[in-house]
Amino acid sequence: MKPETNIHPLQTRVLLALLFKPGARFGELRQRNVPSDQLTFHLKALLQAKLIRREGNFYYLTSRGKEFANRFDTEQKAIERQAKVGVCVVAVKKEKGQTCYLFQQRLKEPYFGFHGFVTGKIRWGERIEETARREFLEETGLTGKFKFCGVEHKMDYNKEGEMLEDKFFFVFKATDVRGEFISEFPGGKNLWIGLKNVSRLKNLFKDVEKLLAMVKRASLSFREDKYQESRY
Repeated sequence: MKPETNIHPLQTRVLLALLFKPGARFGELRQRNVPSDQLTFHLKALLQAKLIRREGNFYYLTSRGKEFANRFDTEQKAIERQAKVGVCVVAVKKEKGQTCYLFQQRLKEPYFGFHGFVTGKIRWGERIEETARREFLEETGLTGKFKFCGVEHKMDYNKEGEMLEDKFFFVFKATDVRGEFISEFPGGKNLWIGLKNVSRLKNLFKDVEKLLAMVKRASLSFREDKYQESRY
């Protein structure tokens, strides 16, 4: 069972009950009008998912259960939606006397066809720079010298004002890049673009100019911006 997608309301109530006490008996977890066999069924499901454990007559949250139950909004009794956290790598090099940046065209949804920089999600337990180096190598075939430049909080909305994406990016600048360049990979294409030609790219992400400014600064910076996107 994947608890993130298949959590039953009764299981939610059990997890929230155990969130506020170190352990509980079957009778303490049973609510009015809930048949015993129904509660037993869902307790077994939680045990199989390793979200709870049983010792004698008491049920407890496991370590996994504590982490999962802590995601709930205890008033709404639902998993609280949170912003995604990832990295953004802006690679730069000198070529024939001009400064070039490595752009990536997305060939997957959402934002199919848009141009931006290399991005990727931070994995559970992974260090931030490890993520940046891993994603950069996997998607471009390159390594280099990495410099942390700051954090961007990017919020995208449609024209009706509905939020489409809410993301935090740890932004890195990559220089002295080397390796066997990958021009295409599943889900995208990579291309080096001279600074004067950046504005000519079609479907350019609206934060590109601000990210370029961020990696040019000597000091760390933080950006927090809202954008309206007509395509998603």
